[in-house]
Amino acid sequence: MGDDGVVRRVEAGGSTAFWEPGSQILWRYRENGGESFHIARPVTVVRDDAELLAVWMAPGTECVRPVLADGTSLNSEPLTSRYKKPRGVRLGRWSGSGVLKLARPGEPWSVWLFWEQGWRFKNWYVNLETPLARWDGGVDSEDHFLDICVYPDRTWNWLDEDEFAQAQQDGLMDASAARGVREAGLSAVEVIRAWGPPFSDGWQHWRPNPAWGVPSLPEDWDRTPAQLSS
Repeated sequence: MGDDGVVRRVEAGGSTAFWEPGSQILWRYRENGGESFHIARPVTVVRDDAELLAVWMAPGTECVRPVLADGTSLNSEPLTSRYKKPRGVRLGRWSGSGVLKLARPGEPWSVWLFWEQGWRFKNWYVNLETPLARWDGGVDSEDHFLDICVYPDRTWNWLDEDEFAQAQQDGLMDASAARGVREAGLSAVEVIRAWGPPFSDGWQHWRPNPAWGVPSLPEDWDRTPAQLSS
């Protein structure tokens, strides 16, 4: 953040604006089948350029997460009815270690890095999603249910196949969209098997700047961006 509290921007190529390292932005997800945002996470920019956006979500960050309308956790509801019941959102703190998120412009997934306590690297997590849309306060996407876990020994497996199937059954994703998500996942698997970026880039050895602190969740975290770009 700048001294005046405004996120600093730098111009690249005279037209595309990138955030400086240390800037604080929002990483958000729209609800599936709707326009409202149900996930919002304040993060600190690690790197932002034409090749990669990397952000850090610090432990203890106040986030917005979806819940059932009565305030109970989504995971407490059986999967067969989880996507049919009314929902709301709740504020909470990110527990455990922080998360490093990496996204290439236009790519239909982001890669998250998780650590155990004491910075013991745990795994990469490929989150299949719509390519990030940029706006002046951050980036927006929509989650596609299906994910991939990648381990330090380079093995991998699909995650949340049951949620992916249920979302299709409940009409949150049609057959064509589901095929596109699976194809995106297979493309990510090709990168994993070839051990390409970002898996080969050594991000598991990265550490955050202690001076960054924990970003605050803005009151207008759900505001509609005036302008979006990809």
